[in-house]
Amino acid sequence: MNENTHINEANMEKLILTVVTKTISSLKESFGDSEWMSLKEAAKYANVSYNTLMKFRVMGLKISEIDGVKRVSKKEVDRFLEEHSF
Repeated sequence: MNENTHINEANMEKLILTVVTKTISSLKESFGDSEWMSLKEAAKYANVSYNTLMKFRVMGLKISEIDGVKRVSKKEVDRFLEEHSF
């Protein structure tokens, strides 16, 4: 292996690492590391439609509402789904 090949491999590794790091950061931003989610985000998190999430609310999913802003915690979604699993 010549020196140019080694340099190209090192540059490729750096490029791949940069792309992977940026992709992970982007995913964290889009899905969020926050414990609290909007109802739309919660529906996506639970892999259900928004309307189904509203049915879950009627069934006992606890949602926080402050000044008209509704949020639900990931822990609450997990608890609710676990409680209704069989």
